Amino acid sequence: MTTEVRVPTLGESVTEATVATWFKKPGDAVAVDEMLCELETDKVTVEVPSPTAGTMGDIVAAEGETVGVDALLATIAEGSGTNAAPAGAKAADTPSTKSATGPDNIDVMVPTLGESVTEATVSTWFKAVGDTVAQDEMLCELETDKVSVEVPAPASGVLAEITAPEGTTVDASAKLAIISASGTVVSAPPAAPAASTASHTKDVEDAPSAKKAMAEAGVSRDQVSGTGRDGRVMKDDVARAVAAASATPAPTAAAPRAPVAADDASREERVKMTRLRQTIAKRLKDSQNTAAMLTTYNEVDMTEVMALRNEYKDLFLKKHGVKLGFMSFFTKACVHALREVPEVNAEIDGTDVVYKNFVHMGIAAGTPQGLVVPVIRDADSMSFAGIEKAIAEKGARARDGKLSMAEMQGGTFTISNGGVYGSLMSSPILNPPQSGILGMHKIQDRPMAINGQVVIRPMMYLALSYDHRIVDGKGAVTFLVRVKEALEDPRRLLMDL
Repeated sequence: MTTEVRVPTLGESVTEATVATWFKKPGDAVAVDEMLCELETDKVTVEVPSPTAGTMGDIVAAEGETVGVDALLATIAEGSGTNAAPAGAKAADTPSTKSATGPDNIDVMVPTLGESVTEATVSTWFKAVGDTVAQDEMLCELETDKVSVEVPAPASGVLAEITAPEGTTVDASAKLAIISASGTVVSAPPAAPAASTASHTKDVEDAPSAKKAMAEAGVSRDQVSGTGRDGRVMKDDVARAVAAASATPAPTAAAPRAPVAADDASREERVKMTRLRQTIAKRLKDSQNTAAMLTTYNEVDMTEVMALRNEYKDLFLKKHGVKLGFMSFFTKACVHALREVPEVNAEIDGTDVVYKNFVHMGIAAGTPQGLVVPVIRDADSMSFAGIEKAIAEKGARARDGKLSMAEMQGGTFTISNGGVYGSLMSSPILNPPQSGILGMHKIQDRPMAINGQVVIRPMMYLALSYDHRIVDGKGAVTFLVRVKEALEDPRRLLMDL
């Protein structure tokens, strides 16, 4: 019995496509849902799966031909093939977690990395090939540009193969390893040869739509890496090459590294930046390049806050099970000030200003891996105890590298406390797309003139960095004054004054 393979529905308003690549040739065995060919439209690339198992018959529409919806592409002779995916089928063709290398093998896949995170780097393998593993035992650790992610074993068995060694960058759907339930160790497949310019000289016909796209974009063949069969360039490859070229900043005239004496070079240590540190560096530099950043300063007399804290800290700890710190006072004071100066709690989106009728407070925290900013959501509706509990819990998770993506997204304003490290004065950098960040500093006894008398008071410098594109100087100064007033007379927070 013969089954026809026809062009599938291509989408609204799309009436034709070009046959880009055939993955099978006449006489090949095919399995159900195995990819037979790839079609290109002016919008997307469409893969055509086999409707049945059997043997590939005639190919009616050759590569490069333009076909309409429901046009006949090929025929399949049923019954001569197999229902199992053949060796060499792409991993994406087999959605099951069972590996194609055997029925007892379970693939270890990259877990969900979180919203907007598309890749990770394998930082550490805790197990080696041949090691026995238990279900849910930690196999390896991945490092994204935001957090570290531990990968547990999906089943018990023996680690048969590691497909992504340490240092490998993997996407969100990649396979990391194979676990053998029967204890069989799989020999590692030979590494794919690196792409070279020699492959470009091979007699490979690129997709017609790719040739047209390269001509229109002014891109040469050598600038595009082909992902089609035998290195064939597809239309999507051209789009990716053009996007990468436009995203690459023009080289800057950065000063080269100064020469280092040979005896000094032998005592240096060169360590690759972690993905988190690279992301921190990029985001901070982007912030400087994008925002019209300015910092205004003030100082606050901490006498009343310290007295209130000393008076109630024991009762607070006994009732709420958490220590009463200064961060809850500063969070409350900032929430109070943000209500009066809402532009500090807003962000710019194109030519619009987005005002937030809530406060998701970012609390910057230093960790061994670098600076992270966990977010306390709806801090404006929380009590002192609720704020202190949230800060303590998220601070501990940050130090342990356990923060999730969601816990570091969506902040509307940030507080950074450099005082815990002894900083007396600094200018914090904005955390985009936020428009304001408050810098706290060391509390230091200083002589102050109070009512004509010189007295010693515990003083702290405050710094507000803000985006001058949206926040005027008047608003920034008013914000800091309101924070100062609330802290110097904490009763104002209770009276909402």
